Amino acid sequence: MADLDAVLEQLKQERKRTEGELRQLDKVIAVLVEMAGMTGTPSRYAKPGGHRLSAAARERIAAAQRKRWAKVREKSTKQ
Repeated sequence: MADLDAVLEQLKQERKRTEGELRQLDKVIAVLVEMAGMTGTPSRYAKPGGHRLSAAARERIAAAQRKRWAKVREKSTKQ
């Protein structure tokens, strides 16, 4: 039983040490966030439905991608 008590005491001490390290990490993170100018609020793009493209914009993007793929396929058939 003495061994078990010693192990439990050691684990408790390790937990205390780890909690202290976590507190230190939280402080460092808070300082870095403050320095970076970040706040806890998400950007407008992170909101659900906050950033939508119009159908015309999606079609322009799709057409440009089709054109790029056509160019790639054209090069691969020439070789």
